[in-house]
Amino acid sequence: MSAGTDRRTPERLRHHYEVEKEIADRLKATRDPAARARIFATMYDELFERVPDHPRLTVQQDPEAERRQVERLLVILGPHLKRDIEYVEFGAGTCALALAVAPRVRRVRVVEIADQVSTSVELPENFELVLYDGSTLDLPESTADIVFSEQFVEHLHPDDAERHFAVVHRILRPGGRYLLRTPERWTGPHDISRWFSDTPRGFHLREWSYAELVRIARSAGYREQHAYWTGRGQCLRWPLRAALAVERTVAHMPLGMRRTLGHKLVPMVTLALVK
Repeated sequence: MSAGTDRRTPERLRHHYEVEKEIADRLKATRDPAARARIFATMYDELFERVPDHPRLTVQQDPEAERRQVERLLVILGPHLKRDIEYVEFGAGTCALALAVAPRVRRVRVVEIADQVSTSVELPENFELVLYDGSTLDLPESTADIVFSEQFVEHLHPDDAERHFAVVHRILRPGGRYLLRTPERWTGPHDISRWFSDTPRGFHLREWSYAELVRIARSAGYREQHAYWTGRGQCLRWPLRAALAVERTVAHMPLGMRRTLGHKLVPMVTLALVK
């Protein structure tokens, strides 16, 4: 969300923040994974009902913007896609990216909590939607070559993060890769909280750093971790040590500088984790 695109009054922005924070606090306080799954399944419906001027409801869908976003993500994914691989995507939303990937691979499976694909879209034969309650994932072990998520892990309950990385590790073949992008912790918050808090309080239940995610990945058994810098339509691999060093520098900047200069240095956490 940016000030340039959100034209709501300060009062309506505050209302959105308070509603999202209330639902997020309820979710964070829930220790039972099954109960969290039930909240996950309905939280956006509740948010949109209570915040009818939410941008997701009021901003007209822009097919051209969606196309450009798919092209940007294919810059990251492209080098890893081959005709004989199996691709899995978590949190695919409308599945625009997954549908663009489908002609390039043998099989595409999308893991979502609900079916968000338009009924007007003709799905290819190699496409499968797998509904996921956040706890039990019915996918066979060691079958995926590439798993991808874009701005997904920040929405996970912190207690579920390690489980998620373990689940992905289980479904990957040996040598398979989990490619992920998520907003960087020190340059945030990146949800509605940005206008009211120095820490994420909305549906970004936790924003992560390179250092934190690398620790979780190593604990889950990933044998390699590769860092990338993504921005301006580019995806450049940089040494993990360099990414961690830059991130440590950003972490010690004043908040305003982290959000401006820091965001240019570390636009997103982008990782490839190798099983």
